[in-house]
Amino acid sequence: MVETLAQLFLNTVRSYIKDDLMLYKKEGQYVPISTAEFEKKVVHLALALNKLGFNKGDKLIILSENRPEWVMTDFAVICQGGLTVPIYTSLTAPQAEYIIEDSDASIVVVSNKEQREKIQSIRENLKKVRHFITLEQEPVPGYLNFAELLEIGRQVEAERPGLFEELTSRVNPEDEASLIYTSGTTGVPKGVILTHHNFVSNVRTCVSMFDISYRDTVLSFLPLSHVLERMVMFAYIYAGATVGFAESVETVAQNLLEVRPHIMVSVPRVFEKIYARVMDSILSSSPLKRKIFFWAQRVGRKYSQKELAGEKIPFGLKLKRSLAHKLVFSKIIEKTGGRVRFFISGGAPLSKDIAEFFYSIGLVIYEGYGLTETSPVLAVNRPGAIKFGTVGKPIPEVEIKIAPDGEILARGPNVMKGYYKKEAETREAFEGGWFHTGDIGYLDEDGFLVITDRKKDLIVTSGGKNVAPQPIENLLKTSPYISTVVVIGDKRKFISALVVPNFEKLEELARSKGIQFADRKDLINNQEIVDFIQSEIDRATTGLASYEKIKKIALLERDFEIEKGEITPTLKVRRAAVENRYRELIENLYREESSASSADS
Repeated sequence: MVETLAQLFLNTVRSYIKDDLMLYKKEGQYVPISTAEFEKKVVHLALALNKLGFNKGDKLIILSENRPEWVMTDFAVICQGGLTVPIYTSLTAPQAEYIIEDSDASIVVVSNKEQREKIQSIRENLKKVRHFITLEQEPVPGYLNFAELLEIGRQVEAERPGLFEELTSRVNPEDEASLIYTSGTTGVPKGVILTHHNFVSNVRTCVSMFDISYRDTVLSFLPLSHVLERMVMFAYIYAGATVGFAESVETVAQNLLEVRPHIMVSVPRVFEKIYARVMDSILSSSPLKRKIFFWAQRVGRKYSQKELAGEKIPFGLKLKRSLAHKLVFSKIIEKTGGRVRFFISGGAPLSKDIAEFFYSIGLVIYEGYGLTETSPVLAVNRPGAIKFGTVGKPIPEVEIKIAPDGEILARGPNVMKGYYKKEAETREAFEGGWFHTGDIGYLDEDGFLVITDRKKDLIVTSGGKNVAPQPIENLLKTSPYISTVVVIGDKRKFISALVVPNFEKLEELARSKGIQFADRKDLINNQEIVDFIQSEIDRATTGLASYEKIKKIALLERDFEIEKGEITPTLKVRRAAVENRYRELIENLYREESSASSADS
C-alpha cells in the first residue's frame, strides 16, 4: 500500500508507463512528457539536491508558475524526506522574504527573470539560504540552472546507482512533507506543517470517490502553491492520469479546447465567468434564440431535479432533454473541450444558482470544502451524493462536529501536524482535541455540510442581528453587472456594500442609455448608474430577511488587488484591510443625510 508520497511516485513510474504523463505548451503546441522522462528528471534532481547538501528535514522554496518542473522539483524534495515550501508568484518581495526566513529554507528555486529579480532584491537578507536555483534555460550568475542540476544528478546516479531508492526508503508516513503558509486574511501568515500521511490519506480517498484513473486527462491551472491544486496533482500522479498545464488563468478557455480534459479543479470565480459569458451571449442574441435557450434551461432543470431525487424520468422529458442538448447544451459543453466528466470547485463558496445551471446543461460541478490545515478536503459533493447549496458530506475517515457557537470542528488523518514555530497557535487550533476551522456552519438532515460564513467575518448589527456576508455576496455574483462585492455592517444600523461593477457590461449599459462618460470615475459617480446597480442588488436579494438586505452601496473604480493587501493570493477578500482603506467612504454611507454613494479608488 502507498503510505508516503515517495512510495506514490515510485508506484506511478512503475505502474503507469505512458508517453504523455504530462503535457505542456512549447512554441504554441502542447508537447508530451513520458513517464520515463518524468522519472529520470525527478531522480536526477533529487540526487543533485542531495549532492548540494540537502538532507531529510531540510526545506526548499518554490517560487514558480505551474509547469512540469514545479512537480518534478516537488517530488525530488519530498522523495528524500525534505519539505517543499511553495510561494505564490503574486506575492511581493517583502512577503516572500518573510516566508523564506520564517521557514528556515536552505534552497530557493525561481522560475523566471521576474521572480529572480524579486529574490535578488532581498537576497542579501536571506542568510540561511545556501543555494539559489533558476528554471531558466540560460546560465545566470549566482544561480544554478535546471540543466546543470540534472547533469549533477546524472553523475551522482552513475557513481551511486542505488542512492535514490535508499533515500526514498528512509521516508516514513509521519515525516513532514510540506510547509504551506496560509494566505492570511487576518494576521501574519502561519506555516502549516503537513505530513506524507496527511496528503496520502486525502489522495487515496479522493481518487477512490471520483474514480480518477490513467484514462483521464486533466487540466491544471490553479496555482500549485494552493494546497487544493497540490493535493489533486498528487492524486492525478497517483492515478496515472495525464496532466495538461494551462499556460495561465487568462488562457484557460483556449487551453480547455486544446487539452480537452475529463477533469478540472477550479475556484468559483472561473465558473462565475463562464456563466456570465453564456448569459451575456444569450441576452444579446435574437428573440428566437433566447426563447430556445430558456426553454432548454427549464427542461434541463426539470430533468436534473428528477434525476437527483432518484425519480423515474418520463419518456417525453427524456426526448425534450435530448433535443435541448442538441440545440443548446452541446454548444456550451464543446467550449470546455467536449469531454468533461466533472469539475470540482473549492477555495470559496460556489453560488447555488450557478451550480444548478451547470448541472442542468450536463456539466457537473462537485463543490467541496477544506483548509490548508486539512490537506485540504474535509467534505465534498460526489457521484451519488450531491446537494446544491452544500459542500457535501464529510469524506471517509474524517469526523465533523458543530461546536455550540456554530463553529465547524474536524478530526481525521488529513489534519495538520501543527503550525511551524507557533506552539500557542497550534494549541489554540486543537483546543478540546478537535481542529477548529474558524468557519460557521451546520450538518443538514441528510448529513451534508452547509457553510454559512467565517467565524471572524460574521456581522452583528447594532440591533443585535447576526448577518453572514458570504451568502449575500454569493447571491450578487449572478448579476452580470457585478464583479466583486464586500458586505459591510458590523455594529451598524443596517447593511451596506462596496461594489466593484463589471465595467465592460456597465459601459455597454451606459452607451445604450445615452449616458455620457469619459472614464470609470464618471460612470460610478453617475446617480442613474448607482441606482441601476442598487436595483440589481434588490432583485437578487428578494428572499433575504429585511435586516440582511443591502440598504446603501458605494461603487468602486477598481477591483481589489493582492499587491495592495486587499485580497489574498487565493482571491479571498481581506475584509479588515478593505474596510480600513475605504473607511471614509463607508462612514459616508452611514451618515443620515447620505444617499447612495459612489467613489473612486
